[in-house]
Amino acid sequence: MKKIVLSALTALAGIGASAGGHYVPGVEGIQAASVPPPGMYYLGYLVNYSIDELRAPGSSDSLPGHNTGTVSALANRFVYISGTKLLGADYGVEAIVPVIRKSFAFAGESNTGVGDVYLGPLVLGWHGGNWDAVAAAGVWFDTGNSDSISKPGNGYKSTMLTGGGTYYFDAAKKWTGSALVRYEINSANDASFEPGDQVTMEWGFGKSIGPVQLGVVGYDQWQTSTDSGTGASGNKSARHAIGAELVYPLMKEAGVMLKAAYYNEYSAKGGTNPEPKGSTLRFTFVKAF
Repeated sequence: MKKIVLSALTALAGIGASAGGHYVPGVEGIQAASVPPPGMYYLGYLVNYSIDELRAPGSSDSLPGHNTGTVSALANRFVYISGTKLLGADYGVEAIVPVIRKSFAFAGESNTGVGDVYLGPLVLGWHGGNWDAVAAAGVWFDTGNSDSISKPGNGYKSTMLTGGGTYYFDAAKKWTGSALVRYEINSANDASFEPGDQVTMEWGFGKSIGPVQLGVVGYDQWQTSTDSGTGASGNKSARHAIGAELVYPLMKEAGVMLKAAYYNEYSAKGGTNPEPKGSTLRFTFVKAF
């Protein structure tokens, strides 16, 4: 049971559900690949991931038993887009500091703390007449406590590469389609176990109705290389979800925006270890300075 619990917790990497990495699928949705104009921004992601069941290693079959739990977090993201141009794009930097609470009924454990911190020294945003594009790179550092299964840290570092685009289907930019891809290259932990690399694609199609945006969103995540080290197998995990998002300018003059989204995972497959399957509720507070 301890192995099952450990895998479920590491699968909830950072602030939500992740097969083998730090990035949380479901935190970006409509216009996910659009970088804002030059300025300083704070984004607070309030996320709750609810585990309904665990999928067996190398399978989409559910494990027997009452395998439920939750991960709640506030991820504090700071983004600065400068007035400097690099390769024709607006250049910026970013940082993410997550505060995480993990509570697992099947483990009988709960803990709260600061998770692994992300520093991104490269953010590039391009803007065309009817499109936006982004490229970024950074590192998730092993800063969170990971000495027990319910602590907030993952116990290893990850390099994350990002790319994506948003397309506006009409001149008024009321209809949008967006795809954002994150690729994580994971390092080994202190026990010499190295999770396989993974790719995450978040997508969204939105429609503006007055000041409000509504849309269909989703994510797809695949493990692209096998785990290595003691106990590793040739199995690769995967997960897929679909949901809906609402974006509302709370105080437009003050640069304040609120986003709310719900995702339901309709498919999940275990890798070396069991994989959680559940749902995500996310609220995002955006403040431009």
